[in-house]
Amino acid sequence: MIELNILKDGKRHAVTMSFDDGDRRDERLVSIFNEYGIRGTFHLNSGRYQGEHPPVRPEELSSLYAGHEIACHGVRHASMSYLDPTAILHEIMADRIFLEKYAGYPVRGLSYANGKYTESCFSPLSACGIVYSRTTCDTGDFKFPENFLAWHPTTHQAKSVEYAKNFLSAISGYYSGPKLLYIWGHSHEFERMVSWAQMEECCKILSGDDRIWYATNIEIHDYLKAQRALILSADHKMVFNPSAQRIWFTCDGEVTSVAPGEMWRA
Repeated sequence: MIELNILKDGKRHAVTMSFDDGDRRDERLVSIFNEYGIRGTFHLNSGRYQGEHPPVRPEELSSLYAGHEIACHGVRHASMSYLDPTAILHEIMADRIFLEKYAGYPVRGLSYANGKYTESCFSPLSACGIVYSRTTCDTGDFKFPENFLAWHPTTHQAKSVEYAKNFLSAISGYYSGPKLLYIWGHSHEFERMVSWAQMEECCKILSGDDRIWYATNIEIHDYLKAQRALILSADHKMVFNPSAQRIWFTCDGEVTSVAPGEMWRA
């Protein structure tokens, strides 16, 4: 029996981080992530970089966030639930166009400014090429999203150490499928409500575990979409991978994979 219960490179679980607004303090956060092998997504509202005194010069964005993901947060940081579809199109497309110029790749992710959204936002966001958007609704669990346009994180950075320990405890028991720890926040909250030492401790706890895939938000989205698009034969003896990346799965409990554009046969 084939089961789609393994992540990229045969990893069994995943950790991702997500920080909003863009701030010079992101430099310190990125350096902590890099030291411990953590991957993150940084949601930026590009209007902040177009004034006379930007927190980071636009030309620095690609180097500052190298190895991580740059994503949208709305050009004006406007609450989506209060915008009509036309305003949403402007808010997101203007953000994408600016950020892509400096990121150097298509920007396809978003986090909702102020955490505000309604289901009516989903259609215009999809029209803008947005494939996922993170909310501020903490779940307290380690589940993957059912709807990527309402991607609820595990916890805010204030509880990062607690949940890092809980996550390691949860993945140490009987394997019942992949688990995801998703921590979100703002680097400007460090020194004010959460200490830098706490964030570093969290990353240290999570680092260097060969069971864990350390990924950006978009990497998790793209992998799961590709995995769910695998085409299986009725007898589970063949698997065709129509995607552009290698996909992992188990067959009768054994971990295996199928290359992009290829047919796997038992």
